[in-house]
Amino acid sequence: MEAKVHEGRNVKRFREMLGIKQDALAYELGEGWTQKKISLLEQKETIELPLLQQISSTLKIPVEAFQNFDEEKAINIISNTVNNHDNANGNSLFSYYPTFHPIEQIVKLHEEKIALYERMLKEKEEMMERLEKLIQKKLG
Repeated sequence: MEAKVHEGRNVKRFREMLGIKQDALAYELGEGWTQKKISLLEQKETIELPLLQQISSTLKIPVEAFQNFDEEKAINIISNTVNNHDNANGNSLFSYYPTFHPIEQIVKLHEEKIALYERMLKEKEEMMERLEKLIQKKLG
């Protein structure tokens, strides 16, 4: 039986990767949203699609990222790329040798990861600009 992806936990992961606090996300989602409501939302295994789309639009993260990211699967993929090859005495610190995917896959994964990080960084900068403008508006 395949474990279900926890969409609320994924919202929390991506929000934290972007450096956005729960109350800031609540503000961005609009009236009726509070830090407590975001906290409860992040505990939900499944989030209604219209709400997930609103969060996706706010964080500028594809809906599919919230629906499909499975940390356990990611960890398994990483751990499966390392095999334990015993050497002659079997006690060496160097008895683990990584097994790599074909170079094209590694390059592609690396490029995708860089693109995601760059996009997330840009989104974080845009969010910070919006928050700075909001603070200036409140103060001024």
